[in-house]
Amino acid sequence: MDPRSRRADTARVLGTVSLVAGFLTTLLTMSSGSGGLQPQLLATFLILTGIGLRIEAAIVDRRS
Repeated sequence: MDPRSRRADTARVLGTVSLVAGFLTTLLTMSSGSGGLQPQLLATFLILTGIGLRIEAAIVDRRS
């Protein structure tokens, strides 16, 4: 396994974990009713980071 492929796999896994954590944060915040803004900002940050990492992994994997 070459380093570029390993990097793409790592970015893909981290992106997936970040997406799951962001959506889980959103669901838990909505169900608990604690209407603070901070958890929603954290969830947004995690989701955007996850999307970015998944896009980066797709671009790197396509070049291989």
